[in-house]
Amino acid sequence: MYTSNFHLLYSNMMSEKIAFLGLGNLGTPIAERLIHSGYELTVWNRTISKTEELAKLGAKVAQTPAEAVTPGAFVISVLSNDAAVEETFTNELLEKLGKGGIHISMSTISPETSRKLSRNHQEYDVAYVAAPIFARPEAVKSGVGNICISGNADAKEKVKPVVQTLVKGVFDFGEDPGAANVIKLAGNFMIAASMEMMAEAFTMAEKNGIPRQSIYEMLTQTLFAAPIFQNYGKIVAQHTYEPAAFKLPLGLKDINLTLQTAASVHVSMPIADLLRNRFVSALAKGRENLDWGALAMGASDDAGL
Repeated sequence: MYTSNFHLLYSNMMSEKIAFLGLGNLGTPIAERLIHSGYELTVWNRTISKTEELAKLGAKVAQTPAEAVTPGAFVISVLSNDAAVEETFTNELLEKLGKGGIHISMSTISPETSRKLSRNHQEYDVAYVAAPIFARPEAVKSGVGNICISGNADAKEKVKPVVQTLVKGVFDFGEDPGAANVIKLAGNFMIAASMEMMAEAFTMAEKNGIPRQSIYEMLTQTLFAAPIFQNYGKIVAQHTYEPAAFKLPLGLKDINLTLQTAASVHVSMPIADLLRNRFVSALAKGRENLDWGALAMGASDDAGL
């Protein structure tokens, strides 16, 4: 009996129809992983050419976000910013999605925008689950990222089988739809701060005649033997900022959201202020197409390297 029930549950899960909105550097590998896991996807993206590879894998292609959704089903969004999410999730889309529908929002947006979206969704009996992901594209492909979720408890239980196919860890932060976004912003701030710290340390070593690669290898095998230092440290040590998995303007967006979120609860974040200045300076120097790790170039600039 247990085996039969398991196969029935598995079969139902794999036949789940999902609308997938947003096929950027992160959205595309997430969609690919879902297709390879057996989910039936209908995809939409502003630039229609980005849907072509997914169509070859079996995804249906919609011309509008509302066309992509199935009443009472799941819709996943991986969109670039708050405005894009709000513009995409129109009343027309929510009305079509309707009762039983669940929006899994994987974008890095402000906690307040998530709360606003959740309230708006409720008017159409649609559940909203914030599910920002900690993963660069290569981590998504390998399934080694992590996802934070928050929102309605019943909706979270329903979406867990979907999000668990994408990552190694799913962490629940309660029913406040903005909570997962707070965690995501905190994490991205800490990543950026780690890159700045390594940039300053590696630059000091370099000006003392020690190769950046040497200090990187020693410290990331000993005191800082963790994925963030090992992976981003390699980028900073070798100045490999292309191709960009996550561009500098998006890094600035996230730090601005971090500072706004901190200010709303009267928290001072002086390191975040420094990082914001690094991003602004990098963009002023025409580096907008580089990976956000290129904020580390600021320390080299200041040292005359």
